[in-house]
Amino acid sequence: MDNTSGSRGSHVRWVVLLLLCLMYLITYLDRVSLANTKPLISKEYGFNEVTMGFIFSAFIWAYAIFQVPGGWLGDRYGPRRVLSAIMVYRTVVAVLTSAALGFKSFWGIRFALGVGEAGAFPTATRAMQMWFPRDERGFVQGVSHAASRLGAAIGPFLVYQIMIHYGWRSVFYVIGILSLLWSLLYFLVYRNMPEEHEKVSREELARIRGMNEKGEIKQANVQERPKVPWSVLLKHGNMWAVMCAYAAYIYSLWFFLTWLPSYLVQYRKFTLLKTSIYASAPLAAGVLGDAFGGWLTDKLLVKTNNLKFARRSVAIVAMLGCGASMLLAALAANPNTALYCLTSAMFFLEMTIGPAWAVPMDIGGEFSGTVSGMMNMGGQFVGALSPTVFGIFVSNGSWVAPFVVSAGLLFVGAGIWAFWIDPEQSVIDRGEGKTGPAIAALPTPAVSGNR
Repeated sequence: MDNTSGSRGSHVRWVVLLLLCLMYLITYLDRVSLANTKPLISKEYGFNEVTMGFIFSAFIWAYAIFQVPGGWLGDRYGPRRVLSAIMVYRTVVAVLTSAALGFKSFWGIRFALGVGEAGAFPTATRAMQMWFPRDERGFVQGVSHAASRLGAAIGPFLVYQIMIHYGWRSVFYVIGILSLLWSLLYFLVYRNMPEEHEKVSREELARIRGMNEKGEIKQANVQERPKVPWSVLLKHGNMWAVMCAYAAYIYSLWFFLTWLPSYLVQYRKFTLLKTSIYASAPLAAGVLGDAFGGWLTDKLLVKTNNLKFARRSVAIVAMLGCGASMLLAALAANPNTALYCLTSAMFFLEMTIGPAWAVPMDIGGEFSGTVSGMMNMGGQFVGALSPTVFGIFVSNGSWVAPFVVSAGLLFVGAGIWAFWIDPEQSVIDRGEGKTGPAIAALPTPAVSGNR
């Protein structure tokens, strides 16, 4: 790369982060759209709670099944083409949702959405792995996921405003247009590697890649079309630990993304208008939790240079805090107290995101898209049960039991982080497999020109 137009202090990687944050935000606007339009859809089509639970789960099953293929595509063909295609695909699916005829078509369309969207976050993780140094990875994962939760937080209010003026179908038209516009912008601005971007300066590239003993910028460890070491990856205990811990997180997350509005209306007796506002409180707390957890894990890494401590400690505290808050919410007699507890639960739950999504970049190397896809796959297979299990419990008259199940899984997840996950243990190497020093030395480049 021979850049001549970049400035000495370029910050192109933060533009990349902004683009990815917008994608995450649109993604979660889409994911919560069905939950927020559920009252009108159920009324129009006559769907009961169990039926809606199955429709909610259709997306999650497909999303789980296609995580690894989606992450593999991102590793093989690059985030630029793959993410652009995913967002165009979402535009088509959004339009089809507005034309659904009944249960089968709703289920099929949501399943199709899960198929297309499965590769989004693993591919974005590959993009972050190529564009950010290790001591910024927790932060960028936290901020990008904070943007997704912001999409979920503003979703109830936006959806309500669109529904009352234009009907529930218009919600999906808006999502389709936003997805298409993002795809076009991203394809024009983004490049798969900082070396390919004309505005990246030598100094910024040195910050991303690090410097070797000779004062030269390290080369990116990439292959044109890398071959995934499946025989190593599928047998690695650390990979399975990451998948199991993430499953504990995902199971609880899907309550907030699917059943929270119905819980507030049907069990806690909030009005639809109040629910459109109050349902945003836990999700807004999740935005803060994402950013804080990501910042904290990187801060601890810089302070201690101990990757295990930096990743594990944040995740363990977060899972224990969320589990305790979920139990308090379930047992609270006062609706407002329950809402406060759920807000606390979501804050702690989202604190796990920074370390959870930084670990695949720590242990996955050039296959970080595939590794994060496997992590998300394991989580989503368990998470797919969450809306259906919740619906079954509710149909049998219990609004407390689902929270007890979630809390139990979170406590197990904390144990997995404490005793099983090793952020320093590579899952793709046949040898010792250590990922190396926690933070690479990053001396200030002596050359002032652009590279």
